[in-house]
Amino acid sequence: MPAAESGLKAGDLLLEIDGKDLKGNSDVGTLLRGQVGTSFKLKVQRPGVKEPLEFNIVRRSIQMPTIPYYGVMDGQVGYINLSSFSGNPSKDFKKAFLDLKKQGITSLVIDLRNNGGGLLDQAVEIVNMFVPRGKTIVTTKGKIKQASNTYKTLREPLDTDIPIAVLVNSGTASSSEILSGSLQDLDRAVIVGNRTYGKGLVQVPRSLPYGGNLKITTSKYYIPSGRCVQAIDYAHRNEDGSVARIPDSLTTVFHTAAGREVRDGGGVSPDIEVKQERLPNILFYLVRDNLIFDYATDYCLKHPAIASAKEFELTDADYEEFKNKVKGADFKYDQQSEKILNTLKEAAEFEGYMKDASDEFKALENKLKHNLDRDLDYFSKDIKKMIAEEIIKRYYYQEGAIIQQLKDDKDLDEAVKVLTNPERYQQILSVTAVTAKKE
Repeated sequence: MPAAESGLKAGDLLLEIDGKDLKGNSDVGTLLRGQVGTSFKLKVQRPGVKEPLEFNIVRRSIQMPTIPYYGVMDGQVGYINLSSFSGNPSKDFKKAFLDLKKQGITSLVIDLRNNGGGLLDQAVEIVNMFVPRGKTIVTTKGKIKQASNTYKTLREPLDTDIPIAVLVNSGTASSSEILSGSLQDLDRAVIVGNRTYGKGLVQVPRSLPYGGNLKITTSKYYIPSGRCVQAIDYAHRNEDGSVARIPDSLTTVFHTAAGREVRDGGGVSPDIEVKQERLPNILFYLVRDNLIFDYATDYCLKHPAIASAKEFELTDADYEEFKNKVKGADFKYDQQSEKILNTLKEAAEFEGYMKDASDEFKALENKLKHNLDRDLDYFSKDIKKMIAEEIIKRYYYQEGAIIQQLKDDKDLDEAVKVLTNPERYQQILSVTAVTAKKE
């Protein structure tokens, strides 16, 4: 990135662009952007440095990587993180996969979590790497003939035998659902994680005056089993944005190539569902108040270099230092238990129970009253992980952050387990798995 290559660091306070004072200026983003090849002078104040620093930055076109990280996990399991379907991700995916094959992988994990989609044809290209030529991957159906198309695999595959697991969650949408859903329908991969978003619509952008755009829905897409992953009800979702439970009576049963039952109307359901751990409220407040960000900035000033992203660990002494900074700040936060208790008190007041239960409520209120020292210790695992991730990003950027996240990843652990157990893998992908569920 031009800014990083010029010497700019996270935590630097922007003061001036080409001599223009930025204090209270809401157009900083506009001032930073410009024609490729042009340059601008940026003056910043760096924490721990007395005098302002000045950088000359040359603008250039920035293409975010579609595959920010790939590597080999335990058990010779390959891992590819596919973050979007913009640009030409199939080319990058092929390069990563062939490189992993050279390193001797015997199975593959494709991570589509929080991949919001993009180009439909790129999803088809990636599916084509693992299924034979001539397979129908997706069909779009609209009210007019021009909106209806069929997309098939047109090339010879790279590998039709390697076991595959695909990681998905509520942020997996659109083209990501084509990729994961097609591999599921063709019994070519085990899907691990949580139900996907449920976006089964094809939308075409239309230009409007004054630089505006309007997306028009022209058709729905259907994956190999014939189902559409479009969510029946967008209005009612879970707190994490995932599709709420849809009654079976409102959905239709379809079948994979091997005869396994799959349903429409609410995204792609995983073959192996992994329960997601809830993050504590205090962590959100620490992030909101920039306490983790500021600690990482101070940490980097004291440490010119750190261990590799895979080996880096935040020490107990580091965490004690962070705790002292939090306790020295005017830090205020709420706990979920307090919010629920207040809701219960309101209900008791409304229903006339408060008078008889007031002593019990006061006792419970005292028991649940949050204690900063206690909460920082009790939730230290989650907080330390977030701090470590923020620090690693300063040295190793997005790739390093992903490596850090994978060190404690339940979805990935489940994927590796099933890929290193051929008998279980084959059982999940066979129709006998459906029969066993019914029994």
